[in-house]
Amino acid sequence: MKTVLCYGDSNTHGYVPETGLRYPMDIRYTGRLQLLLGDEYTVIEEGCNGRTTIHDDPVDGWKNGLDYLRPCLSSHKPIDIVILMLGSNDLKASFHLSAEEIAEGAGVLVRVIKEFTAEKQGFVPKIILVSPPEIGAGIRTSPFYGAFSDDAIERSKQFPEFYKNVADREGCIFFDAAMYIYPSENDSLHLTPEGHKILAAELCKLVKAV
Repeated sequence: MKTVLCYGDSNTHGYVPETGLRYPMDIRYTGRLQLLLGDEYTVIEEGCNGRTTIHDDPVDGWKNGLDYLRPCLSSHKPIDIVILMLGSNDLKASFHLSAEEIAEGAGVLVRVIKEFTAEKQGFVPKIILVSPPEIGAGIRTSPFYGAFSDDAIERSKQFPEFYKNVADREGCIFFDAAMYIYPSENDSLHLTPEGHKILAAELCKLVKAV
């Protein structure tokens, strides 16, 4: 049985854009991925609303993805595959980060995964580095407008270029989520049930090919 760790933010957690609650397991992409992969795989859901790559949120400092990464890897070892999808929250205006800087933050996490697992479990898992979906064009009317400004849209569109650079450099499998999914019109950030369904199906193909 192979273990697949999905490490991400609210879209990995399964945030419902209309209510702020959580999609059921059979709707969120992690749960659907488990159903698609079957009994030969165990999918570990590690999504946290608001999680960043390597930056401390000024309000919720505990959402720094770097701080929890090593304990997470240790708790779930041995891990065969890591699906890493972080960066959307780094687009918040308070961080003042470019798309390239955000991608490099994801690269730091990739290196931590490689170094820590080599030491603690004796081998490095396959890493699928996901370039997050775009910020929706309607962000101005989103309840999250203010935390995210208008320029987050353009910066999110630059993610694929820089995430691919990181993936190529670090020997990861690259996946551009924006090619397949787009956020809900309700808040321009979080996925619809259809988005989760598509994401699970596409990631399933990658996981099975590893």
